[in-house]
Amino acid sequence: MNKLREILTQILNVLAGVSFLVMVVLTCWQVLTRYVLNNPSSWSEELVSYMFAWMSLLGASLVTSERGHMNIPIVVEKCSPALQKLLLCLAEVIGFLFSAVILAYGGFQIANLAMGQMTSSLGVPIGIFYVVLPLCGILNMVYTVLNMADIMKKKEGTA
Repeated sequence: MNKLREILTQILNVLAGVSFLVMVVLTCWQVLTRYVLNNPSSWSEELVSYMFAWMSLLGASLVTSERGHMNIPIVVEKCSPALQKLLLCLAEVIGFLFSAVILAYGGFQIANLAMGQMTSSLGVPIGIFYVVLPLCGILNMVYTVLNMADIMKKKEGTA
């Protein structure tokens, strides 16, 4: 289980890093074309916005892998160890359901619908950029299952 987590996390780190690097390079290109060449690049601005969405969602999956989303630990810490495990698992189940319904299912639907629309500057189907939604939904679902397994393995309630 830990090997799967490590592999997925390494892949996500690379993808999020590459997205960020592409954004930096394209933003520099935008500045160069706008202020030096006096001929602004419209396609690069559009691609940067899509890369930002990809980087954000991939980063959110990384946060899910580390169980780093916002929470109020003071409430859980005051409970018994058994109740702590239950509450921590409940939080993961809620994350799993959100990822399954909103990101995976809803993301697949919206990506499918958007395949018929083309981007204004790039001329590629918008649905290609929306594929990150179901991808991150599936990744989050995998991570929440791995997180629940880790919570159940622990002797104490907090992870």
